[in-house]
Amino acid sequence: MTTAALELCLRAASVALLLVLAALLVTDFRRMVAGRLAAALALGSAAHAASYSIGATSLPSVWHAPLIALSTATVVVFWLFTRALFDDDFKLRRWHGVVWLAVAAFSFASCVWLSPSGNARLPIIATNLLAIGFIALAVAQTVTSWSADLVERRRRIRVFIVCAAALYGGINALLQIAIAGSNAGEIANTINAAVLACIVAAIAYLMMRIDGTDLFPAAARPADVPSQPTAIEGAADQRLVDALMRLMADERIYRQENITVGTLASKLKIPEYRLRRLINQRLGYRNFNTFLNNHRIEEAKAALADPAQAEVPVITIAMDAGFQSLGPFNRAFKAGTGLTPTEYRRLKASAA
Repeated sequence: MTTAALELCLRAASVALLLVLAALLVTDFRRMVAGRLAAALALGSAAHAASYSIGATSLPSVWHAPLIALSTATVVVFWLFTRALFDDDFKLRRWHGVVWLAVAAFSFASCVWLSPSGNARLPIIATNLLAIGFIALAVAQTVTSWSADLVERRRRIRVFIVCAAALYGGINALLQIAIAGSNAGEIANTINAAVLACIVAAIAYLMMRIDGTDLFPAAARPADVPSQPTAIEGAADQRLVDALMRLMADERIYRQENITVGTLASKLKIPEYRLRRLINQRLGYRNFNTFLNNHRIEEAKAALADPAQAEVPVITIAMDAGFQSLGPFNRAFKAGTGLTPTEYRRLKASAA
């Protein structure tokens, strides 16, 4: 088998796996933002597998340019996917689509107009710098949300998915910048196709090994934290739940600045992994910050409904409850109650 034939087989295998993965994601998880973004990421990656080459000097054909544009804009989808995957409250906004469209349009213009004008190096460098930027945003999102994630299997699989995709995309972008305008040869492109095929196969295997609801929750978290553990919980877990609730209700530890899972675990004198499992499996939360905010919102609701605190500014109530600024408080409050803090206070005052 020639090198070119091997490369074609590897590309075809990657495309086939990614299309099957996209179809399964659409079938099972199309109602969830993370599921839809995962399907879009798989489709964009299929376009990448079909069209990507390192250091190609020939101008793209009419059918090739849209695939390249779709492949380039996949870095935006990758960034959004990492946000949705590890933030159960993430919502797509109109400006996200505008950013995706802008990156795709720039890539398409580079293929159709800028590169044929005689200077292909600058558009190639600009496009790949954009890719590196969005990959950096995705990695930053993953790192900052790591400690708050309570779903153990999701924590493990995201290490591979995000790191493998980021490393592959980052290294390829740097290679494109380094050899822009020159030809890397068939061997380099065959190796690239083989690495991509291995990553795609590994991700597909990992996603088949875990429960899909660990990555894409099928149901919303409970609105309220139960004050008592269920009957099926063991005596040890019951004591821990009681101790945890005392910390929340009596000491109001959620008010502390920059509180982490580790801080709370040390208070309870248990390992972090056990506290994560307790909050996730016994109390139904997938994110530690959501767990904390639930208690903060309950305190804020009581303060806003209190006639004696009618003149206390909303920001003071938010800060007293443990929020660091007004914006996150307003968003969390509205997500939990359907009302802004001011609307909630007005409603309670009129009902008194």
